[in-house]
Amino acid sequence: MRRAVRAGRPSGGANIASAGCGLRAATTDTIATMLPEIRFATSRDGVRIAWSKHGDGPPLVRVGTWLTHLQHDWESGFWRHWLTELGDRFTFVRYDDRGCGLSDRDVPGLGLEAWIADLEAVVDASGFSRVALFGMSQGAAIAVAYAARHPDRVSHLVCLGGYARGGALRVRTREERQEDEALNTLARLGWGRADPTFRRIFTGALIPDGTEAQMRWFDELQRQSTSGAMASRLMRARGRIDVSRLAGNVAAPTLVFHARDDAMVEFERGRELAALIPGAQFVPLEGRNHLLLADEPAWPRFFETLDAFIGRATTASSQPADAAVTLAPGRIVGLSEREVEVLRLVVAGHSNAEIAQALAISVRTVERHLTNVYAKMGLLGRSARAAAAARLPLVAPLPG
Repeated sequence: MRRAVRAGRPSGGANIASAGCGLRAATTDTIATMLPEIRFATSRDGVRIAWSKHGDGPPLVRVGTWLTHLQHDWESGFWRHWLTELGDRFTFVRYDDRGCGLSDRDVPGLGLEAWIADLEAVVDASGFSRVALFGMSQGAAIAVAYAARHPDRVSHLVCLGGYARGGALRVRTREERQEDEALNTLARLGWGRADPTFRRIFTGALIPDGTEAQMRWFDELQRQSTSGAMASRLMRARGRIDVSRLAGNVAAPTLVFHARDDAMVEFERGRELAALIPGAQFVPLEGRNHLLLADEPAWPRFFETLDAFIGRATTASSQPADAAVTLAPGRIVGLSEREVEVLRLVVAGHSNAEIAQALAISVRTVERHLTNVYAKMGLLGRSARAAAAARLPLVAPLPG
């Protein structure tokens, strides 16, 4: 299967040169073609699931959740920071939930078995024999169920803001049941309207600490991701999820994150999920947002813990100096595809800040890639940048 084109798109499709980076036209044209390819996997009942992958590193699959759109997410101030950070660390596989985004919208059934089958189809289509799973919100339960049924296919399990049992299966007061019905009606009637008034109720619960701009992005994401009728169906189906019995069969190392003051899924439900999974590590995060934003303190905490958990090397000290291997005649292999991209932009004369904007990654990440390149080439000192650039014609990315 042909490898997907990797990450990064300037926000809003903006021309990099006009944004003050001064990139050459050829470089801008290259960046504009770097959106990941969108493919389709067929689930057990014939539903076509849209999926994509980008980035370099070990495979990480984000389990489907309803508020996504594979194409629109790159333009969204809500998802783009997730895509760039995870794509920088992993070969990041994601897909649109059935009934949502670019997957089939008119679907025959919703429920745990259908969602597990969709994940099975995407993992199989990705070509990876073993993956790490990332389940956010209701996707956490699907990830748990898949990991329990396919222990040989899951290397790590990561959950954020998840739960084992849906709200409809929990003991609730009469007022709580009425509130759920009211929210369901609001979704069905107001989800697809141009006026975001109804959707803002859900936005306020998901990212209560978001800025007005972030909330507007999320309002539009909701409208793009699915219809009001499907949103209503999904809410009812998600409320009936129960993986509490399956959770005890998970064998993969598991990390469960949950915000202490999560306004959408109570903190106790995340703690309960972690307690049900043998050996799971539970990590409380400070904050109220159900889905993390890039400017909140929990964001770096999440990735520091994730890096340590998956065992990813984040500094050149973990890279052996002889990581690059010489091929005849004089070719060098050992750089990741992202490292080669960064080096090409260095050769074109761009600063680290310009490279970061062009590839939609942080300046710190650019610096880390260059440090790794220097270590693999055995370069030290102030001349390392120029020496690495001079060796670009000899560089070939890692095979595969």
